Parts: sequence; C-alpha cells; structure tokens
Amino acid sequence: MSADADALLVREAQAGSRVAFDMLVLKYQRRVERLLSRSVYDSADVADLCQETFLAAYRALPAFRGDSAFYTWLYRIAINAAQRHRGRQRPVESLDDDEGTFGSEPSPTDDATPEALLASRQLAVGLNEAVDALAEDQRRALLLREVDGLSYDEIADLMDCPAGTVRSRIFRAREALATRLRPLLSGGGWR
Repeated sequence: MSADADALLVREAQAGSRVAFDMLVLKYQRRVERLLSRSVYDSADVADLCQETFLAAYRALPAFRGDSAFYTWLYRIAINAAQRHRGRQRPVESLDDDEGTFGSEPSPTDDATPEALLASRQLAVGLNEAVDALAEDQRRALLLREVDGLSYDEIADLMDCPAGTVRSRIFRAREALATRLRPLLSGGGWR
C-alpha cells in the first residue's frame, strides 16, 4: 500500500506537483535524519545533509524510473551524501536515536525503581556494544531491517546481494546478539 502511495506521489512530483514532493519529504524526513545521524554526529550537519539529500532527490526525480522503491533510492542518495561529508572516515552505525530504538535512554515512570532504570541502561549499553561487535555486513543488514524497517528485498538491493544472503546475515546477527546478551538478561553480567 505504501509503495503504491509512493509511486503515485512520485508520478505527481515528476509531473511538477510540489505538494506531492513535499508529502514525500514529510513522510521520509525523520527516517533520513535517523539514517544520517548514525554516521554524522553533529545535528547541524545532519540537518544540512538531510536537506542536501532531498534537494538532490528533487533534482534527480525526473530520472527516477521506479526500478526500486522510492525510499531505497532516497536511502542511496542519503548514504552518498553522508559518505561525501565524512570523506575517508569509516562509517559508524549506532543504535542510539530519539525514536525509541534499541539504545534510547529509558524514561522514568512512577513505578520504575532505580534498580529497573539501571538494568535498562545496562541493557541498552550492552546491546550497543553487542551490535558494534557484529561483522559490518551483519550490522548493516540488521540495522536496515530493525531500525529502518526495510524489507529483505530492499536490503538485498541496497547491499547488492541476494535476499537469501540478507536473511542469513540477519539471522547470524540476531544469534550473535542473543548469545552476547544472554548473560546480561539472566542477571549474570558480562562474561
């Protein structure tokens, strides 16, 4: 359903509708910002690169043929912008963001004890360390699936590999995370 809506908005934008393109920007701006913030740490740079991404997408929109999903195409533009910004620096992907994903800071509630808050913080730190310890291809596939919500086919397209390989990488990443987090979740701490 979303792909059909995107395709309609893209066709309208290609026909000159600024409203249609604005709707695409509204739909994907937060996702692009989260994506960029995993490798660019200055929030002002993230905002500039997000704007640069959408400007590049707007300029290239007439050439978009729809061979892939709109977000997959936009994702590539954003990654290219981030890579140009970083130069030769190795990309670092983190799970910390403001969308409540793996590493977000727990918010205290009325029934949250200090022990529960500490355990939650330790789990978030442990999860980030476990994700950082994954092989690059496993980490990237897992983040694209779990954080960005892409389908296996979209990930395969982005990573230029078969969907079966993506499934395997995600499976191995989840297994590695489970193995590494099991002691922490059972209350035994890190080993």
